[in-house]
Amino acid sequence: MSSLIALSVSIGVLGGVATYLSLGPLAGFILIWGIFIGWATFFALGGDNAALKKGIACNVFGVVCAWLMAIILLNTPLGGLGAIGAGIAVGLTVLGMCLAAHLPALDSIPASVYGYAATAAYLLQTDGALDMGPLASTNFSNALILISVSLVVGALFGLGSGKLGGVLTKGD
Repeated sequence: MSSLIALSVSIGVLGGVATYLSLGPLAGFILIWGIFIGWATFFALGGDNAALKKGIACNVFGVVCAWLMAIILLNTPLGGLGAIGAGIAVGLTVLGMCLAAHLPALDSIPASVYGYAATAAYLLQTDGALDMGPLASTNFSNALILISVSLVVGALFGLGSGKLGGVLTKGD
């Protein structure tokens, strides 16, 4: 089997498994779209062990930066300024996120942006998520935990699909 077909089969099968898990027994603990973002990041960074480490580090760093943006909005006068305050909070945290790319472990700005974007979207589009109760909790109602876990699971599915694709290719 060609490597493209093998990888396609492995991603299809494991994509189905990930979907089942996120909508079934692990609902509320992982988000399918977060899994696919982590998975895509893994392959965008090269699809190897180094990509796994870099993707997880940068995705989760982006989550932390967006989480900090929410904390800033909820705990400073910026929160009372509406769109202007949100723009300032986003601008500051994204600036810091991008400047952190000077560190080799965080030098993939796009991977950090994926984590930031996923978290910001979740916080802004999920009822009750942008509130200090969930943001300060130590459970899966906290976007910091939920999105990070989903992205890491996705990276691991990426690694698994790559390895399974390699096994299927060698079967020829």
